[in-house]
Amino acid sequence: MAYERTIGDKPAVLAEPTIRKIGTADLYDALARGLADFNEKPSHILFLVIIYPLVALVLMRLTFGYDVLPLLFPLAAGFALLGPMAAIGLYELSRRREQGDEIHWSHAFGVVKSPSIGAVIRLGLILVAIFAVWILTAQGIYRAIFGEVVPPTVGAFIDQVLSTPAGWKLIILGNAVGFVFALVVLTISVVSFPLLIDRNVGTSMAVATSIRAVLANPGPMLLWGLIVAVALLAGSLPLFVGLCVVLPLLGHATWHLYRKVVAW
Repeated sequence: MAYERTIGDKPAVLAEPTIRKIGTADLYDALARGLADFNEKPSHILFLVIIYPLVALVLMRLTFGYDVLPLLFPLAAGFALLGPMAAIGLYELSRRREQGDEIHWSHAFGVVKSPSIGAVIRLGLILVAIFAVWILTAQGIYRAIFGEVVPPTVGAFIDQVLSTPAGWKLIILGNAVGFVFALVVLTISVVSFPLLIDRNVGTSMAVATSIRAVLANPGPMLLWGLIVAVALLAGSLPLFVGLCVVLPLLGHATWHLYRKVVAW
């Protein structure tokens, strides 16, 4: 059974949500609505405090040693795995704007008072675990192909990857495995986090609804995953700075995608 927010956060019993069929036009409309939310109340400041320290750590590590080089692309790709969790505050902002409530960037932290916060944390831990397994897997693939030796410079690393048969093997195998990880995360989280912000449900209900949404709309959902992946890749260059805009835009848009797919 599912539950809705009510006065005093007392849950009211509801049936399972209905999954709607959507098309390509719905994806573009969700992006347009997400952009409107972002323009109404720019939320990039929420990510500046996260992304810039991350950039500083990467630059510092590159300064004092290059053994982190093989993990730069997996780390950048990992944003697609953690993005649904990182955007939970944005779902709350979009929800408030949708209802005509006052919005301020500080309202993004209102999710900690959500009756579903426990389920949000549990699902977030699942994504963190998947991310950790992805990084370990990517590291294992690199070592299986190139061994423990890491090129001494960024230029040498790029040349090793792009101009050798082993490098192309790394690209093909790494992307194939990464696609599997991304597909798993897309399936279990594409609407689950917005659902948890919107309704007082459990982790299993949220994940099951997300899986149903993907199975009912495989083509549009795969296209959505591609849009997210391309946007995150573009935002990661250079040095993740573009993510300050890309992540908020995708976060707001995901809320509107949830509204199009899930009906109560």
